[in-house]
Amino acid sequence: MPGFRVPSAPAAPPATFVADLHIHSRYSRACSRDLDLPTLAWWARRKGITLLGTGDFTHPAWFDHLREHLVPAEPGLFRLDPAGRPLPPTVAGREVRFMLSVEISTIYKRDDRTRKVHHLVYLPDLDAVQRFNGKLARIGNIGSDGRPILGLDSRDLLEITLESSPDGYLVPAHIWTPWFSALGSKSGFDAIADCYADLAGHIFAVETGLSSDPEMNWRVSSLDRYRLVSNSDAHSPQALGREATILHAPLDYYAIRDGLRDGSALHGTLEFFPEEGKYHADGHRACGVNWAPARTREAGGRCPECGKPLTVGVLSRVEDLADRPSGHRPDRAPAVTHLIQLNQVIGEIEGVGAKSKTVEARLNDLVAALGPELDILRNTPLDEVTRAGGELLGEAIGRLRRGEVTRVAGFDGEYGIIRLFEPDELRRTGSDALFEVPPVVPKPRRAPSRRAAAQPPPPPPPIAEPSPHEPFEPMLAGMEEVGTGLLDRLDAMQRVAASAPGGPLLIVAGPGTGKTRTLTHRIAYLCAELDVYPEDCLAITFTRRAAEELRQRLAGLLGPVADDVTVGTFHSLGLAILRENAAAAGLSPGFRIAEEADRVAALVEAGGGSEAAARRLLGGPLDDALRERYAKVLRARDLVDLDELVTLPVALLGADPELAHRYQSRWPWVFVDEYQDVDAAQYGLLRLLVPRDGNLCAIGDPDQAIYSFRGADVSFFLRFSRDYGDARIVRLTRNYRSAAPIVAAAVQAIAPSTLVPGRRLDPARLDPEAVPIGRYPAASPADEADFVVRTIDELVGGLSHRSLDSGRIDRHATPGTLAFGDIAVLYRTDAQAAILVDALVRAGVPVQKRSHNRLRDRAGVAAIARELRYATGLAGSVAARVRLTGQVLAERPPLDGAVPGTCTPPSTCSSRWPRGAATTWNGSWARSRQAPRWTRSTRAPKR
Repeated sequence: MPGFRVPSAPAAPPATFVADLHIHSRYSRACSRDLDLPTLAWWARRKGITLLGTGDFTHPAWFDHLREHLVPAEPGLFRLDPAGRPLPPTVAGREVRFMLSVEISTIYKRDDRTRKVHHLVYLPDLDAVQRFNGKLARIGNIGSDGRPILGLDSRDLLEITLESSPDGYLVPAHIWTPWFSALGSKSGFDAIADCYADLAGHIFAVETGLSSDPEMNWRVSSLDRYRLVSNSDAHSPQALGREATILHAPLDYYAIRDGLRDGSALHGTLEFFPEEGKYHADGHRACGVNWAPARTREAGGRCPECGKPLTVGVLSRVEDLADRPSGHRPDRAPAVTHLIQLNQVIGEIEGVGAKSKTVEARLNDLVAALGPELDILRNTPLDEVTRAGGELLGEAIGRLRRGEVTRVAGFDGEYGIIRLFEPDELRRTGSDALFEVPPVVPKPRRAPSRRAAAQPPPPPPPIAEPSPHEPFEPMLAGMEEVGTGLLDRLDAMQRVAASAPGGPLLIVAGPGTGKTRTLTHRIAYLCAELDVYPEDCLAITFTRRAAEELRQRLAGLLGPVADDVTVGTFHSLGLAILRENAAAAGLSPGFRIAEEADRVAALVEAGGGSEAAARRLLGGPLDDALRERYAKVLRARDLVDLDELVTLPVALLGADPELAHRYQSRWPWVFVDEYQDVDAAQYGLLRLLVPRDGNLCAIGDPDQAIYSFRGADVSFFLRFSRDYGDARIVRLTRNYRSAAPIVAAAVQAIAPSTLVPGRRLDPARLDPEAVPIGRYPAASPADEADFVVRTIDELVGGLSHRSLDSGRIDRHATPGTLAFGDIAVLYRTDAQAAILVDALVRAGVPVQKRSHNRLRDRAGVAAIARELRYATGLAGSVAARVRLTGQVLAERPPLDGAVPGTCTPPSTCSSRWPRGAATTWNGSWARSRQAPRWTRSTRAPKR
């Protein structure tokens, strides 16, 4: 357990004061826009609250607000500067302090259940807050909501709190709330210790919440080790102090923390009547069912009107875990005071809403005459209350202090009703008389009529037509054998493709059919079984990531000799050819690849217009004249455009048949991944590298060709048999990636436009209980994004209380077992991502976009890369060099028109490739290194 720092300042004398340490800011969802620090301080003085939590310190804008307005006061506490708007003298001089606090919502999976727990985190200084926020920002989005939602285990959040500051502490929030709490019936645990696992010893206080009070918690002996605190969870300034904790301690963060830990600081709590909480009793709001726990158990937990599960409230959950009788009170238990807010009391007397102008005017007069609201409710002599507020108010406060109230319990998201007067006790006349006519009393929300509930259900949807890929072919199942051979773990058609003899081979591989697995096993099989030398093999794919995956899989199949297989992208292959033949291509040995800034400058100089116009031209084709001028400018600067890494080798090999023949001899075996995505230049390069009867193995699926906007042409895939005589064609149709409904839906969707005659796709596994595919006809991209948010909301059983209370999701459905980490949102093109991510962020859903954006395209990266290229004298690790370069750039004044010097070629660049050398490409230059090769006699590595 981490040690607690003892402040060096002299300890302040203990005092008794009211603390409300769970509130929110204007940046929390469904909260008042008036929640700023000056307004909070103003209301705290008026209420009589001395210590207030800041709330929401993880939100970037609120954190800036805290830094701007808070001034350090006592150790770990802050005061407001300036003081704010004026108040009556009776409350204006009261001191208000702030403690740094935040509520964190965590939704995660543990023990095969989705857990949704809210936590209160307290830290002693802004530096600790900044460390805490930095850690959470790497996990999820902390800027979307003042109470961020994170896919983080409760135990791990506690660990981050303690790592951010050993003086920080965490309090489980409203521990009984059904959906979002440590002991909640829907998604919590049966004990606080279970929630925080091995770090549970650091928890010393729990928040009881609005729907329970200490008397209810005293019945659960496992809570004896924790201090029971109360807070308002205020979503508006007027709600401050509706629940609060009375502390007796020095006004000092560390003294309060330590006093809560050992119990010496906890003097008592101010409580809602728990029946007023909106999750106190069991029930179903839509049907008007409000039951006590015993009646719920008799009915088996089902609503008698609609048959759905009832929302089990806090009282029922307490009774489930209670091991003591009702009425049990521990020795030396802190005082408990139940209150109704003063505006509610006046509203009941006046027969108007608690937020009306009539109530506000009377409140102002009372505070000016008697002092803070909480003092009026608790301590002010009744005769003074009567003199200042009238006979009715004096009677009401007297009844409140004696606990003489009428209670209608809240249930299923509906607040309860607490009345001080019976309906026949009040009358509105010119005189302030008692006990005459019924007042206007707030009524519970009206339940829908039985007639509406009894409407016949909608007709069932029509039965879908059978899937076009049925019947399945079970003969493929069981074809695999368990063995040690290279092909033993392939299915029948994969084995045919991998073991085919030499010559042209086209593998039509449907989605999820093991395309990369088949390709790598074919290369390994040729090398291990058919006397093909690894250095004779060239494998080409489209991205560096895909190339790295090929290398890793080959290494797992072939071991060290896999390094002899040349693996790269089309661009890195072209770059290697140009490096070896720079003079023949009209290039210097040290030519560089033009970056975006270089390309824009060259286009401007070539007559491409302004810089903005040049940037627009980069994404499309150039006319012949402009392209020729652009190329000349690049050559003058010793640069090559990225696209020219393919077009220049095509021109070079096309003009020199002998050179083309040398490369054909170097790589007599060529393998191309994603063949449907080749463009005209790449196709031309392949035709030059592989003769008509050569050993070309192309794999792909024409129905997955989507890159025509980049110049890819699927017709090259379709004409493979014409380009390469006697080509074999093998089709892979067994899908290992998706469940049967997904496979069936995919085949139905692609059937009308398929480019593969007789298109079929068979699921590897049949699951009779697999969830069917749904289709949502979205009216717009925004509607589609909102549908995604609603679906996620339902899958996790509600993102917040607002999801449940608003009816956005069915609160009575069986709780799901999904957490955020179980959910993925797939989209076809990156253009769709922005509106989806924006909708998820606005909903508070922690989302990570798997981006393919290049690091070099991010702000500042290009400048650092250029500086690293030209700088001298930099030593140390890459991270240290980048950090130093960034500092140099930050301190250097800008020089307009500065032109950097000339780069010398890297020493690792090679002018030729020795046959048998292992060659890989990283997209910037060729890198050669000697590696073990196989001899033709034994096919074993040389020692």
